[in-house]
Amino acid sequence: MLYHLDFRVEYPATMSQEELFAIWSEEADAAINGKKEGIIVNLWKCIGTRRVIAIVDVKSPDQLDQIIMDLPIVKKLGQYVNIEVTSLRPYEDFAQDVKERKG
Repeated sequence: MLYHLDFRVEYPATMSQEELFAIWSEEADAAINGKKEGIIVNLWKCIGTRRVIAIVDVKSPDQLDQIIMDLPIVKKLGQYVNIEVTSLRPYEDFAQDVKERKG
């Protein structure tokens, strides 16, 4: 199952940028490992913002939820990390459905 994840990361005013980067460094290691394992299809950092977009391939919504809960950035900054998750389907499947419905 493919999912689009849109991460927007904030941090408390009491945290320094250096502390944020230390957490983000751990997150980067986890992300790169996830890509090597094939869970992360691809990953992008949006320029000039604390925003990351990922496409992931997991077996179930439960697996995705477990992965998200184990991310270093979520464990350490959970209330400051907003994640929008969108389930994806292959466009070819959609195109086939449209062709079958057109009559």
